[in-house]
Amino acid sequence: MSSRTESSHVRGILDETSLTDFQANYQPKTDLLKALAVFAAAGTGAMAINQSWVAANQDVAMALLFGIGYAGIIFEESLAFNKSGIGLLMAVSLWVIRSIGAPSTVAVSELTHASAEVSEIVFFLLGAMTIVEIIDAHQGFKLVTDNIKTRKPRTLLWVIGFVTFSLGAVLDNLTSTIVMVSLLRKLVPPSEYRKLLGAVVVIAANAGGAWTPIGDVTTTMLWIHGQISAFETMKNLVLPSAISLAVPLALMSLTSEVNGKGLDSPNVLASEEMAPRGLLVSSVGIGALLFVPVFKALTGLPPFMGILLGLGVLWILTDAIHYGESEGQKFKVPQALSRIETQGALFFLGILLSVSSLESAGILRELANYLDAHISNVELIASAIGVASAFIDNVPLVAATMGMYDLTSVPQDSEFWQLIALCASTGGSMLVIGSAAGVAFMEMEKVDFFWYLRKVSGFAIAGYAAGIAAYLAVHNLQIFLQTTVAHVPFLYEFIH
Repeated sequence: MSSRTESSHVRGILDETSLTDFQANYQPKTDLLKALAVFAAAGTGAMAINQSWVAANQDVAMALLFGIGYAGIIFEESLAFNKSGIGLLMAVSLWVIRSIGAPSTVAVSELTHASAEVSEIVFFLLGAMTIVEIIDAHQGFKLVTDNIKTRKPRTLLWVIGFVTFSLGAVLDNLTSTIVMVSLLRKLVPPSEYRKLLGAVVVIAANAGGAWTPIGDVTTTMLWIHGQISAFETMKNLVLPSAISLAVPLALMSLTSEVNGKGLDSPNVLASEEMAPRGLLVSSVGIGALLFVPVFKALTGLPPFMGILLGLGVLWILTDAIHYGESEGQKFKVPQALSRIETQGALFFLGILLSVSSLESAGILRELANYLDAHISNVELIASAIGVASAFIDNVPLVAATMGMYDLTSVPQDSEFWQLIALCASTGGSMLVIGSAAGVAFMEMEKVDFFWYLRKVSGFAIAGYAAGIAAYLAVHNLQIFLQTTVAHVPFLYEFIH
């Protein structure tokens, strides 16, 4: 029997075995009860939504529903329900409640606006993931992995961290995470250590995005609306951002996963050759990612348009250079699209639509106002908003904060706005679902919520606190020096 026939025969046996197992486990009565339970739960929810109490207590109903849905996402493994499905159901239900509690025209207008903003993120995610898959198909990450020579786990931890930190300052944290986690798959075999490196990528991408106006969507929002300026932000936040990464790296270096003798397995890419025209495609793909902030600056159009432009160019390029090749299909965009995690994009869609419903109902604004009324210290308010961003998307939190304080009461580049930029970005690292980078990592490496909570959250919290402490120390030192100079005529005249 030939090897091809033999393998087909084995597949046939496996298929028959799987079918037999399925038939043995098939229990019509049990399945019927499960179906009835699901329909009963849906019917109960529909009846509850139609009650007048919901219309009169919209905020409470939405908060309860969001809490239940959030718990379902956290306990995904125990409940055996996919979080993408839970997120979509939660989003639709929250907007239904919003439509009951507000005039239908208002709710539709708010949903249209929210959908436009959410779609930008989803389109950007799909475009970035597809470009990364095309680069990966051409072994483009070999260009980076070949230059990482160390096989010492502790050294690799720091290298990965600061490479991601540098990348996150130029690209957004989501793209940086997608690129670096894809790279890790080529460097390190599946293991607890690779998961820890992926968590480092999340922390580093969020920290890198905090100190530049284009590194994170929240800093971009603050920059565009005039709360911060580019030069002052970069000058004052680069050190605290770096410390918020260095502290977790130092602590992780002491763990058993990192304290080994070295990586025994060879580089996965060592025996691979770069695909035909791989250098060309990889250069264009990486250039397309780097061009996104430039495109936004030149045209004023949102970043997802820049990523779609890059994808379109790469699509035409790969079609042209692989035209007529028998093995060329695996290097083209349609194959890349079949490999990306579409359920991750749907999870983003559900979560962001859910959060936007809370924003539209004014619940997030009420939370911000509560903080303002009960916490007078700006450092504590900014720190609290950073902690909240570990649980709730930081974009609406920062948007609500911008609505609370205008530039007349809190001027540009003040301590408050710079702390908001730092805390909103780095605070999302404390939980895996606290940032787009964390959610992407969770999807790509199949990491669950509690693994990150046990293994990483403590390190991220320490880095978050250290970053804030570093900023306050530098800021207070600057104030002290300015005050001292102002009161010493000789120094004042010397400086001026």
